[in-house]
Formats: sequence, structure tokens, C-alpha cells
Amino acid sequence: MNKMTGRRAFAGWSILLCISVGWHSRVSAQKLVEVSGQAQGTYFIVKYVSNDTTSLRPQIDSLFGVIDHSLSLYKPGSLINQFNEGNEVQMDEHMAYVIKRSLEISKSTNGAFDITVKPLVDAWGFGVHKPAAQHVPGPDTLKRILRYVGSKYLQVHGQTLVKRKKDVQIDCNGIAQGYTTDVIARFLQQKGITDYLVDVGGELAGSGKNHRGKIWTVGIETPAAIESPYPAQALLELNNKAITTSGNYRRFFEQGGTRFTHSINPSTGQALHSNIIAVTVMAKDAVTADGYDNALILMGVEKGLDFIRKHPEYGLDAYFIYKNKKGEITTAFSAGYSKIVLTR
Repeated sequence: MNKMTGRRAFAGWSILLCISVGWHSRVSAQKLVEVSGQAQGTYFIVKYVSNDTTSLRPQIDSLFGVIDHSLSLYKPGSLINQFNEGNEVQMDEHMAYVIKRSLEISKSTNGAFDITVKPLVDAWGFGVHKPAAQHVPGPDTLKRILRYVGSKYLQVHGQTLVKRKKDVQIDCNGIAQGYTTDVIARFLQQKGITDYLVDVGGELAGSGKNHRGKIWTVGIETPAAIESPYPAQALLELNNKAITTSGNYRRFFEQGGTRFTHSINPSTGQALHSNIIAVTVMAKDAVTADGYDNALILMGVEKGLDFIRKHPEYGLDAYFIYKNKKGEITTAFSAGYSKIVLTR
């Protein structure tokens, strides 16, 4: 389930490339401002259109720092580490919101997304402290860990998060990076900026148009396994939407001829070794897309697309890249993607 643990605080990798192309051209007197750098173990790029070119870098850096103090497993003394090392923690607004959304998504996916997966992530060698060599954990180890994996072992009392079993530990990396993207987007909105594209390690949120008057467009990267002259598998418009990706072709290890990836099933404790290469999810905000992309990759192509059809209330669309029964790399996507995917 977890797609980010072991790389950084919530360092995201994604198969999304930022591309400033699109439709609806018009001339704009406003300027394109770009703020970029490194944070949370990954890159970030914030682009926005404004007459005011005053740098927002100090405030954006401050936002990253505040969220790190709340949710970073890599930051000693962070709220999430306090919880994992103890029995409860007083949450700040950031942690409280991420926990709330995590529990909601866990319930709606019957546990396919579950932040109590941390001990399993560690056991498979994808955690903060990486072993010299990864290997498949023994069945007894997984059975023992599964005794304290499950959202039912978390309780929220006001602003206090409490664990019902002492060995419960949480890892919010599968959703916190999307949340960070949303926080920066809201910050821009509070500054009166309505035309922007926020990219935190590949988790994106876009609104309005760029300085050329064109809707922000992003590309779904062509995985290295696919022989193609195009860097993008598909292009799509991103206006008042967010998009995130969970993939299995960059973080994995092989044992006995089987490739085990960092996507871990919270119910069985098993690392995913399926035919799915990646799933890109679009939603109204990045925290929603980020949480559900983990669950959808575990569901698989057919069940994932069926889940989206049956639950329009979640506002999800998904684009799967996978290997069919013949071993050929192909794609499948929900109905909403067919309306927004652009030709190259």
C-alpha cells in the first residue's frame, strides 16, 4: 500500500511530467512565476500567474517544515514519531486532517488503504531504515505483525490519537504528500492566486491557466519498460483537479524469480507482485487521489475500475498501465479519462 516509505519523509516519485501546453489560447499580461527546490526528500515546483512577482519561497518552505514536524517519519520528535514510540499523541491540524481522511478511505476501500501498515513496510525492507539486503519475511513474522495491523486499532478523541494495541504504528506517507500539495494550493488561493500548478514530487494540483492562457496540461510518463519515442503515455488537462500516481516499476526487489514491490496488502501482509505497473488517479484534491491510488493498485485493473464505477461519490478517475496475459504492456482507464485525455 505504501508508495513512499523508505525514500524520504514523503518524497514522492510519480510518473507525471509537468508540461505547460493546452487549449484555449489567449494573451495574458500577467507573468509566470516559478518557485522550485528540494523539500521532504524530493523536488517541488510551484508555478503561478500573477502581476506580483514577489517570491513566496520563504512561506512555502515554512509550510513544508510545519508538515514535516507533523507527519515525517524521518524527523526526530515529529508528531507521528511521538505516536509510534508511545501510546497517544495530541495532533495538530495537519495530522488530524490526514488521519481523518485516512480512516475514511480505509473504511470505503475495506482496508485496502491502511496507515497502520508501517510494521509490514519495515519487515519488507521498504521502511525508513533499509536493510543491507531485502528478503521475503517469513510467514510467522507476517502473522505476528498482522495482529496489530488495522485501522480498528486507532481511536480519535477530539485532537488526541490513541492506539488500542501497544505495537500499533502508523505511516502516512501514502497520503501525506498529496495533502502537502493541497496545502500549498490553498496557500496560493489565500494569496488571491487562481492560476497555478503545484507539483510536489509528482503529486499535482492545478487551477486555471498558464501565462499563455492555456489550461495546464500534464503527461502520464511512459515507463522505461515500454519502447516508445514519446516521454508521455498520455496527456490530460488539469483544471481544478489533482492527480497522483502509485507505481511498482521503481521500488522493488526480486527473490526466487518473483518481483516484490513496495505496495503491501494490509490484510495479507504480502508485497504486491501483480501485473500492474502503475495507476494514475485524478480527483478533486490531491489528498483524495493520493489515498485512493494505493488502494486501486492493490485492487487490480478490473476490480479497481469497477470500484470507481460503483462509487461516483468519490469523484475518482484512474488510468492503469499493466501487462496483459500475453505479457504485453497496455492501458485501461475509467470513463472520465476518455473525456480529458489529449492526443500527442
